[in-house]
Amino acid sequence: MGETRWLDDDEMRAWEGFLAAGALLNRRIEQQLKEEAGLSHAQYEILVRLERAPGGELRMTELADALLTSKSGLTYQVTQLEKAGLVRRRACPTDVRGIFAVLTEEGRRTLHSAAPGHVALVRRLLIDHLTRDQLAVLADGLGAVGRRLRDDAGE
Repeated sequence: MGETRWLDDDEMRAWEGFLAAGALLNRRIEQQLKEEAGLSHAQYEILVRLERAPGGELRMTELADALLTSKSGLTYQVTQLEKAGLVRRRACPTDVRGIFAVLTEEGRRTLHSAAPGHVALVRRLLIDHLTRDQLAVLADGLGAVGRRLRDDAGE
């Protein structure tokens, strides 16, 4: 297997910073969305993806892929959104196994109501603490990691 390449001080600092920032950001975002909109972060992201999609709908498999979640996890979240009247499902007319998640008007209103507070929090906790150069480096670096992980998962 070879010798372990231990993390040096800078690498460890980056790793620990990534872990702490991710956990703390996620906790605060979950809290804010639950309190202000009655949504989980996953549910908010589902509404965002559906609003961006043509016709406000996506196949469940495409939605799971876009959100980097399991089909069962997505099914649970969509069921909760469906119970709240924010999303509905419809069968695919060309594939009996295909199901679409469709954003309802109530879902669109809920998203538009939740978005300003969510964006303000993301700005306050992350974006406004970084320079434009830092944002570019962060986006490039995490984008490269994400692409690599997606490529590795496709093998």
